[in-house]
Amino acid sequence: MLYVGPLSQQMAIHILLMNALAPLLALAVNRRFGDRLPLPKLYPAVIAQLLVLWAWHAPPMLHTGTQSHILHSIMLASFLTCALWFWLAILSIKDDYRWRAILALLITSKLFCLLGVLLVFAPRALYPDLLIAHPPGAMHKMDDALADQQLAGLFMLVACPATYVLAGIVIAARWFFDLDADDTSDRQVPSLAVREARHVG
Repeated sequence: MLYVGPLSQQMAIHILLMNALAPLLALAVNRRFGDRLPLPKLYPAVIAQLLVLWAWHAPPMLHTGTQSHILHSIMLASFLTCALWFWLAILSIKDDYRWRAILALLITSKLFCLLGVLLVFAPRALYPDLLIAHPPGAMHKMDDALADQQLAGLFMLVACPATYVLAGIVIAARWFFDLDADDTSDRQVPSLAVREARHVG
Protein backbone atom coordinates (compact mmCIF):
# COMPACT_ATOMS: atom_id res chain seq x y z
CA MET A 1 0.00 0.00 0.00
CA LEU A 2 1.32 3.43 -0.91
CA TYR A 3 1.88 5.81 1.98
CA VAL A 4 2.34 9.57 1.74
CA GLY A 5 4.98 10.35 4.33
CA PRO A 6 7.90 12.77 4.81
CA LEU A 7 10.11 11.24 2.11
CA SER A 8 7.50 11.25 -0.65
CA GLN A 9 6.51 14.80 0.34
CA GLN A 10 10.14 15.91 0.09
CA MET A 11 10.55 14.11 -3.23
CA ALA A 12 7.50 15.84 -4.66
CA ILE A 13 9.02 19.22 -3.74
CA HIS A 14 12.38 18.27 -5.28
CA ILE A 15 10.71 17.14 -8.50
CA LEU A 16 8.65 20.31 -8.75
CA LEU A 17 11.80 22.40 -8.38
CA MET A 18 14.06 20.45 -10.74
CA ASN A 19 11.59 19.13 -13.32
CA ALA A 20 8.94 21.83 -13.47
CA LEU A 21 10.04 25.20 -12.08
CA ALA A 22 13.64 25.06 -13.36
CA PRO A 23 12.80 24.28 -17.03
CA LEU A 24 10.00 26.86 -17.02
CA LEU A 25 12.36 29.50 -15.61
CA ALA A 26 15.00 28.50 -18.17
CA LEU A 27 12.49 28.88 -21.00
CA ALA A 28 11.45 32.30 -19.72
CA VAL A 29 15.05 33.48 -19.30
CA ASN A 30 16.06 32.13 -22.71
CA ARG A 31 13.09 33.78 -24.38
CA ARG A 32 13.69 37.09 -22.61
CA PHE A 33 17.46 37.40 -23.02
CA GLY A 34 18.31 34.88 -25.76
CA ASP A 35 21.82 35.26 -27.18
CA ARG A 36 22.66 38.07 -24.76
CA LEU A 37 23.32 35.54 -22.02
CA PRO A 38 26.75 33.91 -21.73
CA LEU A 39 26.49 30.31 -22.92
CA PRO A 40 26.43 27.90 -19.95
CA LYS A 41 28.78 24.93 -20.13
CA LEU A 42 26.76 21.76 -20.65
CA TYR A 43 28.93 19.04 -19.14
CA PRO A 44 29.71 20.87 -15.88
CA ALA A 45 25.98 21.56 -15.56
CA VAL A 46 25.17 17.86 -16.02
CA ILE A 47 27.77 16.81 -13.46
CA ALA A 48 26.68 19.45 -10.95
CA GLN A 49 23.02 18.50 -11.17
CA LEU A 50 23.71 14.77 -10.78
CA LEU A 51 26.12 15.33 -7.89
CA VAL A 52 23.60 17.51 -6.07
CA LEU A 53 20.79 15.03 -6.73
CA TRP A 54 22.63 11.97 -5.47
CA ALA A 55 24.50 13.70 -2.64
CA TRP A 56 21.41 15.21 -1.04
CA HIS A 57 19.48 11.95 -1.40
CA ALA A 58 22.11 9.96 0.47
CA PRO A 59 20.29 8.96 3.69
CA PRO A 60 22.56 10.87 6.14
CA MET A 61 22.50 14.01 3.99
CA LEU A 62 18.74 14.00 3.49
CA HIS A 63 18.14 13.43 7.19
CA THR A 64 20.50 16.30 8.06
CA GLY A 65 18.92 18.56 5.46
CA THR A 66 15.45 18.07 6.88
CA GLN A 67 16.43 18.77 10.50
CA SER A 68 17.32 22.43 10.01
CA HIS A 69 15.39 25.17 8.24
CA ILE A 70 18.65 26.71 7.05
CA LEU A 71 20.04 23.44 5.69
CA HIS A 72 16.70 22.61 4.14
CA SER A 73 16.66 25.96 2.36
CA ILE A 74 20.23 25.39 1.16
CA MET A 75 19.26 21.95 -0.14
CA LEU A 76 16.26 23.26 -2.07
CA ALA A 77 18.23 26.24 -3.41
CA SER A 78 20.99 23.93 -4.65
CA PHE A 79 18.43 21.75 -6.43
CA LEU A 80 16.86 24.73 -8.17
CA THR A 81 20.16 26.44 -9.02
CA CYS A 82 21.81 23.36 -10.54
CA ALA A 83 18.65 22.38 -12.42
CA LEU A 84 18.28 25.91 -13.81
CA TRP A 85 21.92 25.84 -14.92
CA PHE A 86 21.31 22.47 -16.57
CA TRP A 87 18.20 23.56 -18.48
CA LEU A 88 19.78 26.84 -19.58
CA ALA A 89 22.70 24.83 -20.95
CA ILE A 90 20.31 22.49 -22.78
CA LEU A 91 18.42 25.39 -24.35
CA SER A 92 21.62 27.16 -25.42
CA ILE A 93 22.70 24.34 -27.74
CA LYS A 94 21.84 24.98 -31.37
CA ASP A 95 22.18 23.51 -34.84
CA ASP A 96 24.35 20.42 -35.35
CA TYR A 97 25.42 20.29 -31.71
CA ARG A 98 21.96 19.36 -30.47
CA TRP A 99 23.04 15.74 -30.15
CA ARG A 100 24.96 16.88 -27.08
CA ALA A 101 21.76 18.10 -25.46
CA ILE A 102 20.02 14.82 -26.28
CA LEU A 103 22.93 12.82 -24.84
CA ALA A 104 22.96 14.94 -21.67
CA LEU A 105 19.20 14.45 -21.24
CA LEU A 106 19.51 10.68 -21.71
CA ILE A 107 22.36 10.39 -19.19
CA THR A 108 20.49 12.52 -16.68
CA SER A 109 17.27 10.56 -17.15
CA LYS A 110 19.07 7.23 -16.64
CA LEU A 111 20.66 8.29 -13.35
CA PHE A 112 17.50 10.09 -12.22
CA CYS A 113 15.44 6.96 -12.88
CA LEU A 114 18.10 4.77 -11.26
CA LEU A 115 17.59 6.56 -7.97
CA GLY A 116 13.84 6.03 -8.33
CA VAL A 117 14.36 2.31 -9.01
CA LEU A 118 16.55 1.98 -5.91
CA LEU A 119 13.85 3.58 -3.78
CA VAL A 120 11.08 1.41 -5.22
CA PHE A 121 12.85 -1.96 -5.06
CA ALA A 122 15.00 -1.58 -1.95
CA PRO A 123 14.07 -4.44 0.43
CA ARG A 124 14.16 -2.17 3.48
CA ALA A 125 13.64 1.46 4.41
CA LEU A 126 16.74 3.48 3.55
CA TYR A 127 15.66 6.57 5.49
CA PRO A 128 14.59 5.30 8.94
CA ASP A 129 15.88 8.47 10.60
CA LEU A 130 13.03 10.41 9.00
CA LEU A 131 10.71 8.49 11.33
CA ILE A 132 12.25 10.25 14.31
CA ALA A 133 11.49 13.71 12.96
CA HIS A 134 7.96 12.84 11.90
CA PRO A 135 5.06 13.68 14.24
CA PRO A 136 4.36 10.80 16.66
CA GLY A 137 1.56 8.48 15.66
CA ALA A 138 1.45 9.57 12.03
CA MET A 139 4.16 7.25 10.83
CA HIS A 140 5.15 4.75 13.48
CA LYS A 141 5.91 1.55 11.57
CA MET A 142 8.83 0.60 9.36
CA ASP A 143 6.29 -0.73 6.88
CA ASP A 144 5.01 2.82 6.54
CA ALA A 145 8.56 4.07 5.97
CA LEU A 146 9.11 1.50 3.21
CA ALA A 147 5.78 2.36 1.55
CA ASP A 148 6.65 6.06 1.75
CA GLN A 149 10.02 5.34 0.16
CA GLN A 150 8.41 3.33 -2.65
CA LEU A 151 5.99 6.16 -3.38
CA ALA A 152 8.89 8.61 -3.53
CA GLY A 153 10.60 6.33 -6.04
CA LEU A 154 7.43 6.11 -8.13
CA PHE A 155 7.30 9.90 -8.23
CA MET A 156 10.80 9.91 -9.70
CA LEU A 157 10.01 7.18 -12.24
CA VAL A 158 7.01 9.17 -13.47
CA ALA A 159 8.86 12.49 -13.57
CA CYS A 160 11.84 11.04 -15.47
CA PRO A 161 10.12 10.31 -18.83
CA ALA A 162 7.78 13.26 -18.40
CA THR A 163 10.69 15.71 -18.44
CA TYR A 164 14.11 14.50 -19.60
CA VAL A 165 12.97 11.91 -22.14
CA LEU A 166 10.21 14.15 -23.47
CA ALA A 167 12.62 17.08 -23.77
CA GLY A 168 15.05 14.87 -25.69
CA ILE A 169 12.29 13.78 -28.07
CA VAL A 170 11.23 17.39 -28.69
CA ILE A 171 14.82 18.50 -29.38
CA ALA A 172 15.41 15.55 -31.73
CA ALA A 173 12.15 16.21 -33.59
CA ARG A 174 13.00 19.90 -34.07
CA TRP A 175 16.50 18.99 -35.19
CA PHE A 176 15.23 16.59 -37.85
CA PHE A 177 12.65 19.15 -38.96
CA ASP A 178 15.37 21.78 -39.37
CA LEU A 179 17.57 19.34 -41.28
CA ASP A 180 14.69 18.53 -43.62
CA ALA A 181 13.96 22.23 -44.12
CA ASP A 182 17.63 22.91 -44.93
CA ASP A 183 17.69 20.02 -47.39
CA THR A 184 14.57 21.30 -49.11
CA SER A 185 16.07 24.78 -49.32
CA ASP A 186 19.30 23.40 -50.83
CA ARG A 187 17.33 21.60 -53.54
CA GLN A 188 15.31 24.69 -54.36
CA VAL A 189 18.33 26.97 -54.91
CA PRO A 190 19.78 25.04 -57.92
CA SER A 191 16.36 24.69 -59.54
CA LEU A 192 15.82 28.43 -59.18
CA ALA A 193 19.22 29.10 -60.76
CA VAL A 194 18.33 26.81 -63.69
CA ARG A 195 15.05 28.62 -64.29
CA GLU A 196 16.80 31.99 -64.22
CA ALA A 197 19.44 30.76 -66.69
CA ARG A 198 16.76 29.52 -69.05
CA HIS A 199 14.94 32.82 -68.77
CA VAL A 200 18.11 34.76 -69.61
CA GLY A 201 18.90 32.43 -72.51
